[in-house]
Formats: sequence, structure tokens, C-alpha cells
Amino acid sequence: MTQPARSLHCQTDELPKEIVDLANALGGLPMEIRQGIDPLLVKVIESSKRRRRILQLVQDALSQLRLDMKYLMFDLEATRRERDEYRRQQEGS
Repeated sequence: MTQPARSLHCQTDELPKEIVDLANALGGLPMEIRQGIDPLLVKVIESSKRRRRILQLVQDALSQLRLDMKYLMFDLEATRRERDEYRRQQEGS
């Protein structure tokens, strides 16, 4: 068994089903043909994993941004309430 097929077994949950299916189909080819295709398959697998990591980083950043926006909106509303209360106190004096 070649390196891509061996490493593919422990990574199937990280890869799209199409890539897993492709790797399984390529695993049935003769060794002479597979030797030329395996390096390309490794590049596709690495590219897919890199895209997945980037997507996860973007999703995490968006989640953090949403949370930060909620805190900022809360702070803005509190500041407005404080300002309005201060104005009422100044007008009452």
C-alpha cells in the first residue's frame, strides 16, 4: 500500500467524500500507474486540508467578530442610557 492510501484511512473524516472515493478508485489501479498519480493525490489531499483549516479560521474569526459586536452594541446602549440620564439630571438642576 502506498503512502496516500495509508494516510487516507485515518483522515477520511477530514476529507470530502469525493476525494476519499477517488483515492479508493486509484488504489485499485496497477502500481505502475499509481506511482505517477499518488504524488498528485497527496497534493490534492493537502490542498483540501489547508482549505478546511482556512475555512475554520475564518468561521472562528467571524464568530469572535459577532461576539465583539454584541459587546460593543451593549456598551453603546449603556453609554446612551448614561448620557440621557446625565442630561435629565442637568435639566433638573
